Amino acid sequence: MKSINGIEKIRKFNRFYANVLGKIDQELYNQPFSLTEARVITDIHERNGCTSTEIRANLGIDRGYMSRIVQRFEDEEIIMKKQASHDKRQYSLYLTDKGTGIYNDLVENANIGVAKMIESLSEEELSKLVSSMETIETLYTNEPQAQPVITIRPFQPGDLGYVAYLHGRLYDRKYQFGPMFEYYVMKGLTEFMMNTDGGELWVAEVDSEIVGSIAITKSSDTVTQLRWFVLDENYQGMGIGKQLMETSLNFCKENRYEHVFLWTVSTLTTARHLYQKYQFKLTEEKPNEEWTGTTLMEERWDLDLSE
Repeated sequence: MKSINGIEKIRKFNRFYANVLGKIDQELYNQPFSLTEARVITDIHERNGCTSTEIRANLGIDRGYMSRIVQRFEDEEIIMKKQASHDKRQYSLYLTDKGTGIYNDLVENANIGVAKMIESLSEEELSKLVSSMETIETLYTNEPQAQPVITIRPFQPGDLGYVAYLHGRLYDRKYQFGPMFEYYVMKGLTEFMMNTDGGELWVAEVDSEIVGSIAITKSSDTVTQLRWFVLDENYQGMGIGKQLMETSLNFCKENRYEHVFLWTVSTLTTARHLYQKYQFKLTEEKPNEEWTGTTLMEERWDLDLSE
């Protein structure tokens, strides 16, 4: 038997979510269709030509209740029945034009209602909620979860503004960096945009959503600086940081640069470990009091590519 603690947590969640579903039923439906009736309409729309028996099996509806729903929908000209080709004793169900209009209204009302339910959530919280729901759905349908598509590509028009946004959001939320840091990032990106000679900036996408970035800027004919390395914390642990680092360092080697350096702060422990992994060495430290209102220790890390 599975752990009692795990079982009790599942039961607790079931009670909580039953209340959520009750709220959905009360607030989004019964206008004039119950949640079950709305699910029947949706099932008929999605599986055009299904039978009453198939709907009952799919939705777990009692035979008598299903019969009453079908009779009501037929009387109100929401559905029409045609004899099933595979079984003359069965009837396939289809939405009428009126039924299709009702379905569209149900979808619109449900979307509005759910939007109200989640309006207090941040984008990060919403992403976690959706991911958790997808996990539950995958585990209980025995369907393999689609692997996320990770892409590292050179920046395109519009990307630099999002790179600045990623820095501002992450560093404010996680490290309490102030607006001066965001200004510093935006100023540097603007200068880079005006002159990209000898450098490049890449963004990391997961399923077409930008989640990180890294850049190389030219300091001299032989030296470059690694800049704007950032990764949304929700996507850490997927190997994206490693791909970004290797993309940038390969660019340096392909363009015959001999040395690359970067500036970071001592509190970014995850990034520091990655720099160490790629043989960067700490070479300089200096205090910074501009970004957080407290004293940070800025660090310079260097990598000799000619070795």
